[in-house]
Formats: sequence, C-alpha cells, structure tokens
Amino acid sequence: MEVVQSWDDVPLFDGEEAEAEFWAESQIDLRLMESSVAAGSESTDSVTITLRMDPRMLSRIKRLARTRYLNYQSMIKQWLSERMEQELREK
Repeated sequence: MEVVQSWDDVPLFDGEEAEAEFWAESQIDLRLMESSVAAGSESTDSVTITLRMDPRMLSRIKRLARTRYLNYQSMIKQWLSERMEQELREK
C-alpha cells in the first residue's frame, strides 16, 4: 500500500471509480492527517479540559479514530465542532 505524505501526491480524479481505485491502494500518512485536522481548527490557542467518560466508550472512540487514521482527541474535537455548527444553523 502506498502512503500519501503530501496532499500534492493526490491526483485530480476524473470520476468516482478512479478515486476509489486510488484510495484502495493508498492511505494517508498519520502525520499529514493530524496536521490537516490541526490546521482546520479555528484557533491555535487551546485550553485543557477534563472530560470524564465510560472507559468502554473511550475505547470504542479510540478504535474508531485509528480506523480513520486520526488522533482520538482530534476526532472528538472535530465531532464537537461539527455539532456546534449544526446547532448554530438550526437556531
């Protein structure tokens, strides 16, 4: 499997089949994915919080994040951001 280490390595696709074929043989480098998620955040400043949750839920979240090549904390922040935008649109 080929590892994509730069977004420049992803070609322009002429259709869904070509894109599916490319991604069936390629995967994004974890550092590239994490840097993209971090770059997409609204601010570079962050505040540390404590969030208590069931250990089984956390385990499931971590497993899901690994399948998406994401850090689990980044994925949780992404979920919260998406939900916040949804809630604000519905008001």
